Amino acid sequence: MADASIQGIAVQVCHALPDSSFLRSLKVPAGTTIEQAVMLSGLLREIPAIDLAVNMVGLYGKKKPLDTILREHDRVEVYRPLQADPKEARRRRAGGKPAKG
Repeated sequence: MADASIQGIAVQVCHALPDSSFLRSLKVPAGTTIEQAVMLSGLLREIPAIDLAVNMVGLYGKKKPLDTILREHDRVEVYRPLQADPKEARRRRAGGKPAKG
């Protein structure tokens, strides 16, 4: 059986926009970080508005730092900035009722 570090690992990089999405599958060397995978995917060339210093990233919906080492079949997600504070949005939906304390 061949060494996985020589062949690489399969990962995906994705980013969702309101009207489109980016999803790229790629093979990367073992030891590749989230940041390196994003760069290799071409996402920043296709959507230059993304700034990894601002946009959060994660794996399967869990925020992770850019230097996280990827494993086989990880899906890197680059998140959009929040448009509204989630707590404030919940308060508005609940009709502005004060929190129980």
